Amino acid sequence: MTVIEGVHEDRGATFRTVGGNRVVANYGRPERVHRAVRQVVGVIEMGYGVVTVTGDDRIDFVDNAVSNRVPTADGDGVYSLLLDPQGHVETELYVYNAGERLLLFVPPARADPLVEDWREKTFIQDVTIADATDEFAVFGVHGPKATEKIASVLNKTATPETPLSFVRGSMVDAGVTVVRSDGLVGEEGFEVVCSADVARDVYDTLENRGLNAAPFGYDTWDALTLEAGTPLFDTEIEGQIPNVVGLANGVDFEKGCFVGQEVVSRVHNRGRPSKRLVGLTCGAVPESGAAVFVDDASVGAVTRAVESPTREEPIALARVDYELPDGTPSVRVDGGEVDAELAALPFVTGSDESARLPRYER
Repeated sequence: MTVIEGVHEDRGATFRTVGGNRVVANYGRPERVHRAVRQVVGVIEMGYGVVTVTGDDRIDFVDNAVSNRVPTADGDGVYSLLLDPQGHVETELYVYNAGERLLLFVPPARADPLVEDWREKTFIQDVTIADATDEFAVFGVHGPKATEKIASVLNKTATPETPLSFVRGSMVDAGVTVVRSDGLVGEEGFEVVCSADVARDVYDTLENRGLNAAPFGYDTWDALTLEAGTPLFDTEIEGQIPNVVGLANGVDFEKGCFVGQEVVSRVHNRGRPSKRLVGLTCGAVPESGAAVFVDDASVGAVTRAVESPTREEPIALARVDYELPDGTPSVRVDGGEVDAELAALPFVTGSDESARLPRYER
């Protein structure tokens, strides 16, 4: 459930489920709001699960479990992955060092399993792990005017300058933490974190004070991130080996053995994975899972697709064979095949570039 569901209902929101969590789908006319985000700025309530890790051994404990170094300085964050023994992604995590505790932002369905699993592994370490999802609200502010928007309402501090760094300040009388995002929609962006009890006031500030921000939901989020070439956890990342998804930023290969040397070797061998993510433009919008062909050969499947409001044509991400045969691509739509073309990612170039844009070494 969203933290401010009543506010969204008053604005005519419809809802959907993402990762077991109820979130805003849209407020009507998502294509129009999409263009407002691309041209100015918009605000969305994010559906994260939030896990806190405290205790003297908190940094070492999390660092030993995840694929990137946990930051040691208060005010820094990192995007990381938790892998299974075969090197497949179990969950993604944003890990923020908030001084006396680490804050982990994870897909909502992964918070409880992560807490239960890690509690069994603390042994004699000084570590306390808790699901704190209900204690926080997180709002994303994205668009080419996002920095101007945040600066117009943030008191006592300047906006953070580097991706995944954060500052503490206030909006009206509410204490907030502001994180500079990693560009998932292809535009400047921030995430504003506050306690649940002041969420209504913070959201009202983000929407209506200073430079106004257009409210948007996950229908628009999906389209924006697809235009930006961003793999998402539920559709492209979960269960995959990182090199298949092209997540060069998700694994620190100098970090050492985080899940066993065999897994490190499999993940590090990213020059020629068996599959890769590609962009497609299509004659019609295919369903997720639709087969991709080159001539008569099946080479993969669509992970998700939308009618791009910016490009005004159907676009898709697809997981396909790393080496594609020569020939004409197509995708299956409604039992037939429609023409498709490989497209360079991102589909749309905005004011920032997604840190998850798939990258592969030849």
